Amino acid sequence: MRQDLTQILSWIKSGSRVLDLGCGDGEFLDELEKKSAIQGVGIEINQEDILLAIRRGISVIQQDVDEGLSNFPDLSFDTVVMAHAIQVVHFPDKVLMEMLRIGKEGIVTFPNFGHWRCRIYLAFRGGMPVSRFLPYDWYNTPNIHFCTVKDFEKLCAARHITIKSKSMIGGGKLSSFFSAIWPNLFAITAIYRLSA
Repeated sequence: MRQDLTQILSWIKSGSRVLDLGCGDGEFLDELEKKSAIQGVGIEINQEDILLAIRRGISVIQQDVDEGLSNFPDLSFDTVVMAHAIQVVHFPDKVLMEMLRIGKEGIVTFPNFGHWRCRIYLAFRGGMPVSRFLPYDWYNTPNIHFCTVKDFEKLCAARHITIKSKSMIGGGKLSSFFSAIWPNLFAITAIYRLSA
């Protein structure tokens, strides 16, 4: 399982009601249900992933997050998770506000496009970065919004969203150390725990 998802596991209390936006094949919710006895629901748009999630026994709804989450009442979940998906939605600010309307807290992870390797790639190669963490060309990437740690924190401040905690993932021990000090430059993945 991805390192950001492992971090999230430690933030979710046993027995919680969890909504996973962009749940993919349901691997994360399945792991949560096994380890923390949560009550999980996933939202996914891709039919193949939905079938895989159902085979795992995950409750999943086919829905486009960009069209809103009005089918969920206020505070109907303890935690709403959006892991590596906020950069692929059309209206990330609206999705964040909806997450915090329907959940007591939200957890968001995203690839940090301010990472030094992205900067060097763009500066010296003159093109959008392609790497193990960003394995797409500019024309076939699912990423619509290229966000940095600094950009995300500005959005949270502008929308009066409280950052309860955060964790940064680097590419190794040394880069993990530096990502804690200078996250916008050294974090590969950013993880935020939020509340309204």
